[in-house]
Amino acid sequence: MAIAEPTVEQFTGNPVAKYVAATRPPFLLASLVPALIGIATAYHGGVSIHVLAAVLTVIGAVVVQAGINVLNDYYDALNGTDDTNTGRLFPFTGGSRFIQNGIFSREEMARFGFILFGITALIGFSLLPLAGSGLIVIGLLGLVIGWAYSAPPLALNSRGLGELCVAVGFGSIIPLGADFVQRGAFDLLPLYAGAPFALLVANLLYINQFPDRIADAAAGKHHWVVRLGPRRARWGYLLLVLGAYGGLVGMALGGLLPLWCLLGLLALPLSLRAALELVRYAETPARLVPAIQSTIGAMLGHGLLVAVGLWIAA
Repeated sequence: MAIAEPTVEQFTGNPVAKYVAATRPPFLLASLVPALIGIATAYHGGVSIHVLAAVLTVIGAVVVQAGINVLNDYYDALNGTDDTNTGRLFPFTGGSRFIQNGIFSREEMARFGFILFGITALIGFSLLPLAGSGLIVIGLLGLVIGWAYSAPPLALNSRGLGELCVAVGFGSIIPLGADFVQRGAFDLLPLYAGAPFALLVANLLYINQFPDRIADAAAGKHHWVVRLGPRRARWGYLLLVLGAYGGLVGMALGGLLPLWCLLGLLALPLSLRAALELVRYAETPARLVPAIQSTIGAMLGHGLLVAVGLWIAA
């Protein structure tokens, strides 16, 4: 069943709901899960978890992703991508439609996005007495990558670096930051634990670019799906799947991760199903909704299972 796009009438008299919905709340789990991975790596390392700091960390990760989502809508409205996207699969691709459907102006959307970034910074500063100044480096790196993903002049996604941005942001910076808040020092374990999740997050961006490919190309967004075309690009998804789960197995067997993290393999059937669907329907992207849903399920399921594995093995 198709989900209706947002309308002005839907939010009449309810400004709070309007602002919340503009952040695309169902997709904010993509930042909550890697924060849980980072908390779990700290616990696995023998750290006694500071509950309030953990809660603030999770909130900060979710709020920064909300800001990134909002600013991405703003910059995609500036370059015309979402305005001309007739192949979108709402709510998965084509943006939130809040600007295109007249709920927010572009200026209001930009202002809201930067306010969310400011809230994230305030949360980060509140954690400094516990975590230490190294958190500033992690936080600034995350904010810069989130902004540069779609903002000119860098517009990294338009240059084929979008998958790298989301992989580093969600799979490295968030777990590392969540671990650092608890541990007060840098450690490699959150990077190892977050690496397979990073590839699965990159795959969500990757598959979402198939329905948006024509509009993205017209707007000058030359990501890999545009560059390779759907027939060749479809195999990239499977490569990322093999890298994610193969890397998990290799790190677990090699002692870099506890064997309990192999629970993450339980998400593999969802990833393989999505890969097969993409191979079949890459050139008819209107039929990719089940594959996108499987991609989301695999990403979240894998991340949660790895976090559980770390917790059990502590």
